[in-house]
Amino acid sequence: MEKLVENYRKKIVFTNTDFIRSLEQEINWDARLVGIRGPRGVGKTTMLLQHIKKTFKDDYSQALYVSLDNLYFADNSLVDLAEKFIKRGGTHLFLDEVHKYPNWSQVIKNLYDDYPELSIVFTGSSLLRILDARADLSRRALTYEMQGLSFREYLAVNTKKKYSVYSLEEIISHNEELSDDLATGIKPFKYFEDYLKTGYYPFFLEGEKDYYNRLNETINMILEIELPLLRKIEVAYVSKIKKLLALIGKSSPFIPNVTELSSHVGVSRQTLLSYFLYLEESMLISQLFKTARGLGTLVKPDKVYLENTNLMFDLSGHEVDMGNVRETFVLNQLKKEHDILFAENGDFFVDGKYTFEVGGRNKKRRQIRDVENSYIIADNIEFGTDRRIPIWLLGFLY
Repeated sequence: MEKLVENYRKKIVFTNTDFIRSLEQEINWDARLVGIRGPRGVGKTTMLLQHIKKTFKDDYSQALYVSLDNLYFADNSLVDLAEKFIKRGGTHLFLDEVHKYPNWSQVIKNLYDDYPELSIVFTGSSLLRILDARADLSRRALTYEMQGLSFREYLAVNTKKKYSVYSLEEIISHNEELSDDLATGIKPFKYFEDYLKTGYYPFFLEGEKDYYNRLNETINMILEIELPLLRKIEVAYVSKIKKLLALIGKSSPFIPNVTELSSHVGVSRQTLLSYFLYLEESMLISQLFKTARGLGTLVKPDKVYLENTNLMFDLSGHEVDMGNVRETFVLNQLKKEHDILFAENGDFFVDGKYTFEVGGRNKKRRQIRDVENSYIIADNIEFGTDRRIPIWLLGFLY
């Protein structure tokens, strides 16, 4: 245990708190059990360490951060560690990469029930199914989803300034005033293109030169390690999922022909739909449907996107259609807080109310002219008008 404590304290010393993800402010850290899910590379570990450094600076011994893929757990149990920690006066246990620990959900449930004096925060892959866990942590844990940086957060990192989050309703109702105020101060298009290419994952701070190498490593870790571990995919079939992702990467967004794709990938229709779901749960793609679907339902998507624009530039060989990039950005920034369906007229039908058509600065409203609550999301404009919202402004939704 001493080595774990030493590693934890060393990590705290080297943790920078100049920029902290906005999710840190949204989490109810006073809850006894908190779960944070998200794809590899979006900054879950950093946020935990920043919270500890900020909250326990007067007495770091009250908290302990450990990653459950540490070799310590090859010979020691998490329960034994928790008991030792509590006996030393510890109160807050932060567990990273919980999906690497055997029977993690049952063990955490037992710790929660047996040690009421202990608060636990755990993080794990976006593939974690809290609701399906045998221990039924859903009744005990407050869970949060973490995705990559919003455009607002990317601006905050680069300009060293703080910017407010705005609701979709605020952006729609006041886009002229908001765009006037913001664009005058920050010149959004000075940063927007770089964000689309290399700004979604926080590891851009470690240097853009190796950004896509790091991104490829992240993708491979998800497909080669997390999928087999958490979805029981045989390693021999991972190559087929990679093939499907590569096909999506070259042509997204697209309306899938399931029969052709099944033949090309070499799997059945049902298996192909399962692969779509796995890639969506891994936060590598987004599926769009005309009607709402149940959790985990295998239905042919009406349109398939890569999850974020950085993946587009990586998987397409850096040659992308800007119209597709715009749509992907809008879907990515909206989906964190909103329900989005495939629109018969326009590109996206949001929250059962708003229709958005995405395009360039000269995009016309012909297609959505007669659609109630419809708006153009336009690229290459700094300032909004009544029915034309600057695309970059949607980057302030979270």
